Amino acid sequence: MIHHLVRYVLAALLLVPFIEFAQAAPSCSPLLSHTFPRLQDEAPQNLCQYQGKVVLVVNTASFCGFTSQYEDLEKLYAKYKDRGLVVLGFPSNDFGQQEPGSNKDIAAFCKNTYDVKFPMFAKSSVSGNNPNPLFKMLIAKTGTTPKWNFYKYLIDRNGNVVDSYGSMTNPSSSTVTAKVEKLLGEKI
Repeated sequence: MIHHLVRYVLAALLLVPFIEFAQAAPSCSPLLSHTFPRLQDEAPQNLCQYQGKVVLVVNTASFCGFTSQYEDLEKLYAKYKDRGLVVLGFPSNDFGQQEPGSNKDIAAFCKNTYDVKFPMFAKSSVSGNNPNPLFKMLIAKTGTTPKWNFYKYLIDRNGNVVDSYGSMTNPSSSTVTAKVEKLLGEKI
C-alpha cells in the first residue's frame, strides 16, 4: 500500500513542471485566433504563434505612393524583433488597384525590392464588404477602417489593439516607435 502511494506521489511530482508550463503558456487572444496563407508559398500560418508579442499589422501594396514604407517596416522589425515585435503584412488590392499582381509577383517584389523578412500573408481584402477576418475584428475593435494602403494597427502582448495609424504616419516616426518601445517594456 505504501509502495503504491510513494509511486503516485513521485509520478505527481514529475508532472508538476509540465502542469506549471501549461498554466504559464499564454492562451491565444480572439484577435490572433486566425489562420492565413503565407505570401511566398501559401502554407497556412496561425497567428496564435505571435501571442505574447507586440504586433504591428499593416495592409500593403506594391504600386502605391507609400510603398517605400516597406523599407521602414523592415527596419522597425529588424530593430525590435529580438525584443518581441513582429510586423505582419497583408497585401491588398482594395485601394486604387495598386496591388494587382499574384501572390508570387508580390513576394518577388517584396524580396527583390525591399528584402522584406517580416511575415507577409497572401493578398486579401482589408476593407469594404468582405475584409479578411483579422481586419474585420480590427475594424470592429477600433471603429476605424483602413482608408488607404499602409494603414497600421498596433496590438499589445495581450492581444489587444492599442492604436492605429494612417498611411501618412511612417512606421519609423517617433509616434510609432515610442509606442512600440513602451509596449515592449510592458509585461504580459
